[in-house]
Amino acid sequence: MAQITPGAPQDASRQLSKQIEIGSGDGIGSIFSQLTSNPFFTAGFGLAALATGARIGQKGFRQGADLLRRRMLVDLEITRHDESYQWLLHWMTRYQRAQLMGDRLSTLPENNTLQRGFLSLLIRRINPRLHHLQIQTAKVSRPDGASNTHFALVPGHGRHILRYGGSFIMVNRQREKAFDMASGTPFETITLTTLYSQRNVFEQIFTEAHQLAQQMQEGKTVIYNSMGSDWKTFSQPKRKRPLESVVLERGVKEKITEDLQAFLAARTWYLDRGIPYRRGYLLYGPPGTGKSSFIQALAGHLDFNIAILNVSERGLTDDRLNHLLTKVPPRTIVLLEDADAAFVNRRTPGEDGYAGATVTFSGLLNALDGVASAEERIIFLTTNHVERLDEALVRPGRVDMTVCLGEATEWQIEQLWDRFYADIDVDGEGRRRFMTRVKELGLVNAISTAALQGLFLYNKDDIEGAISMAEGLAASHGHVDVR
Repeated sequence: MAQITPGAPQDASRQLSKQIEIGSGDGIGSIFSQLTSNPFFTAGFGLAALATGARIGQKGFRQGADLLRRRMLVDLEITRHDESYQWLLHWMTRYQRAQLMGDRLSTLPENNTLQRGFLSLLIRRINPRLHHLQIQTAKVSRPDGASNTHFALVPGHGRHILRYGGSFIMVNRQREKAFDMASGTPFETITLTTLYSQRNVFEQIFTEAHQLAQQMQEGKTVIYNSMGSDWKTFSQPKRKRPLESVVLERGVKEKITEDLQAFLAARTWYLDRGIPYRRGYLLYGPPGTGKSSFIQALAGHLDFNIAILNVSERGLTDDRLNHLLTKVPPRTIVLLEDADAAFVNRRTPGEDGYAGATVTFSGLLNALDGVASAEERIIFLTTNHVERLDEALVRPGRVDMTVCLGEATEWQIEQLWDRFYADIDVDGEGRRRFMTRVKELGLVNAISTAALQGLFLYNKDDIEGAISMAEGLAASHGHVDVR
C-alpha cells in the first residue's frame, strides 16, 4: 500500500512551477546552458572555432605577407628567349668562382691582417654558395680537323642565394613542362628577388653580365644559322680573320670595303630621303676563289657578325626566308649562299630523289626588296653559276654591287707566295722560280687561290717542295706539263 508523505505534492508542484518560471523568463539561456553542459557539443564547437580561427589567421598571414612582399621586395624575370639569359648564367658562374678565389687568397699570409683578414674571411665564409650546378659543353673545331671540348658549370634549376655587395638576392631558375616546338628546348625562366630599396643592383648585375659577354666575344665573329624561324648561334664564335689574309685581285677587296664603310656612315642620309637603308652585294665565281673567306674577313674587319642561310636548303620556303630576313640580329651581315638555287627550282624529284629547294624566284625577290622586306640590312649573295641568275635580281636596290672573283691571277699568286715564304725568301729568288714554273704549266688564271693555299700549307717553310709540287697541282686540275 502506497504511503503519502505530507507535503510531497506541494514540493513537486513548487519545483515544476519554478522550472516553468525560469523557462518562461530565459528560454535561450536554458537551452544554452543545456548545450554547454553537453561535452560532445562543446568539443565539436571548439574544434570548429579553432579551425575557423586558424583559417582566418592563415589567410590574413598570406595577405599580410603578400602586402609586405609587394611593399618591400621586387622581382625581375628573364626568359630563356632573351639574349641576357645566358649572360646571367655565365655571370653567376664567374662571380661565384671569383668569390672562391677570394677565399683562397684570404688564407695567404700577406692578406691575413687583423683588420682586413679576419673580417674579410668572416664575410666570405657566410656568403651563400651555389650548390646545384649544371654542366654546359661545347665542341670547337680546330684547323687540323680535330676538336676541343669546352665546358662550363652554370647554376642548375632550383633556388639559389647570392650576395652581391651589400645585397642578398634570391635566384629561382625554373623549367616549365611546355617546350618550344621548333627547337625542342623547354621553356625556362630565371627570377631574381631582392629588397625594393636595393632594386638598382639589377642594373649593376646586368651591366657586368653584358660586359663579360662582350669580353668573351671580343676579337671573335659570331656565326648564326637558321633554326626553324629563328637565328641561333652556330658553335663557338670564330676568331676574327684578318682582312689581309684574303688575297683577291688588285683593288677588289678595297673597293668593296670602302663602299660598305660609306654605306654604314650614310644611315641618316638614307632615312632623310626615304630611301630603304639596305645594301646588297653579289659575289660570283668558281669554287675556292675566296667568296666566303672574304665575307668572314670583312665582317671581322667591321666588327660585324654573320648570319648564313643557304637558299638550296631543304624545307626553306618563301615565307620562312622572308621571316628570317626581317629579324636579323643587329650588326650582322646576311650571307645567302647558292642564290642560283631559286632559279633552278625542281618540282619533280631528280635521280637522287631530292626535289630541290622550295624557295622560288619571286619569293627571293620579295624577300630582298618587297613590301615586307626588312630595313637596315646588309646582304651578300654568292653563286658559282652567275649565268643562271635573272637580270631582275641584280638591279640596284636588290644587288648594288656585283663582283667577279675568278681564278688566281699572276698578282694574286705572287701575293700568296709572299704571305707564306716572305720571311725565308728574302731576295725573292724562290718566288721568281715558282712564277716561271706556274706560267710554264699554264696555271695563271686557271687555278683557284684555295688550291694554291693548300699547296703552300703542305710545304710550310719548304720552297723547293712547293716548286716541285706545282706540276702535280697542274695534273690534278687537267693541265699538261709543257716541258
